[in-house]
Amino acid sequence: MRISTATTAALAGLGLALFALPTAYAESIRDLHWLTGCWASERAEPGSEEHWMPPAGGMMIGASRTIRGGKAVEYEFIVIREIAPGKLGYVAHPSNQKPAVFPLLKVGANEAVFENPEHDFPQRILYRLEGDALRARIEGMSKGQLKGIDFPMKRVGCDAAAVRVKE
Repeated sequence: MRISTATTAALAGLGLALFALPTAYAESIRDLHWLTGCWASERAEPGSEEHWMPPAGGMMIGASRTIRGGKAVEYEFIVIREIAPGKLGYVAHPSNQKPAVFPLLKVGANEAVFENPEHDFPQRILYRLEGDALRARIEGMSKGQLKGIDFPMKRVGCDAAAVRVKE
């Protein structure tokens, strides 16, 4: 919900507490609540998973890792937060790479799309909730070819996710 400057001024003139009114930014981050939880990869070794904290303080924090041959080969720390006034973005901190920012292109009841056409690869990050499955996808141009990689995941208990990996 966006509140116009005129409406804000009128409400302030009536002495109403504006801090109690929702903002477009806060509603947008809450719209991503469905991403919250622990998600295990359906295609990779146990321990390959993505975890998302619930929206709080205007952001969501996530982390992922990929396991091959019993070793972590990739990891990523992610923050979905305000990157400009009223604009959310996916800020990725992938293993051994510089951080990259992907502004939110669209969000729905069970889907979010982030896009940065200037990034090398990927240029687009998509998440879609389908029941107890989370479908993540990255896509874009790579070496002159259109490329897409799917990351199907299923919901798991966060405490169970840690137990599945043998150290």
